Amino acid sequence: MKTIKIALGATLLLAVPATAMAQDVTLRLSHWIPASISPASKGIEPWAKDVEAASDGRISIQIFPAQQLGKAPDHYDMAKQGIVDLAWVNPGYTAGRFPIYALTEVPFMADDSVKGAKAIHEWYMEYGAEQEMGDVKVCFIHPHAPGTLHSQEKITSPEGIKGKNIRPAHATMARFVSLLGGGPVQVPAPEVREALSRGTAEAVTFPWGSMYDFKLTDEVQEHLDMPFYLSAQVMIMNKNSYDSLSDENKAVIDDHCTPEWSAKVAQGWFDDDMAAREKLVADPEQTLNTPTEEEVAAWREAAAPLVDEWRAAVEAKGGDADAILEGYTQSLEANDARY
Repeated sequence: MKTIKIALGATLLLAVPATAMAQDVTLRLSHWIPASISPASKGIEPWAKDVEAASDGRISIQIFPAQQLGKAPDHYDMAKQGIVDLAWVNPGYTAGRFPIYALTEVPFMADDSVKGAKAIHEWYMEYGAEQEMGDVKVCFIHPHAPGTLHSQEKITSPEGIKGKNIRPAHATMARFVSLLGGGPVQVPAPEVREALSRGTAEAVTFPWGSMYDFKLTDEVQEHLDMPFYLSAQVMIMNKNSYDSLSDENKAVIDDHCTPEWSAKVAQGWFDDDMAAREKLVADPEQTLNTPTEEEVAAWREAAAPLVDEWRAAVEAKGGDADAILEGYTQSLEANDARY
């Protein structure tokens, strides 16, 4: 076994194994969903285990699920301030804070979450990450399969939103609900069931798997069968936590913070979402409603003002909205994820 001799003072030589010099570290990772549901069990946890394996056990990741360490909207600041080392963040929970990233929330842009994850990662690292999330390390992008509208009454066209209270997935979807004459009900995902059961909300924009993850099939039984929107969460890391790692451990983290890993992490969630959709199809108490071509066109036309509003928000912060939008669409197209 190779040893390293370290001189202590003028008299003592201590022989220690070279492997003992490797840095062992425990990173605290926080997210806001139950540990049992697919985004955690099929996405976050496998990623964390692979980091541990790739580091030969030098890096240990301690996971705190279900808002144990803080509310969902607080997770970006929890990582930024070093309350945790890693945090799974929904940027759409903090309206206006990440205007460039909000383009990912505009409906009818992407129709594939796995390819879309890679596309968003590549685009955002070039066009927005340093400007908007430069005080943390962006690690991976984690969208669900394109989500849709789940409601207590059948809705297949934009006119069906008027007068209804709807829990939106994020700030952009909340704006869309308002544009269509509905009332956004802003609650984090773990609180949706209570909002529906109390009548505070009559519908929700959610991925397919959430119907079972959050036990909502008794609350909403009408489902709009179309790829409506994405909600892409981001795993971020505290910069000091990253900077304090050994070069060897930094390399492991870097190898797990790539567009390819974004796609890999998204795959498990996608698989569960598609399995949940098939389960809903087979359930006689659930109804999937396919919009007509005219209704799809109406939805897309109704969403057009969201792009204009996004453009104005980015330009107000000094961003080149045209270049950013073109970069996003090109990245989606290059990865075969454009709606």
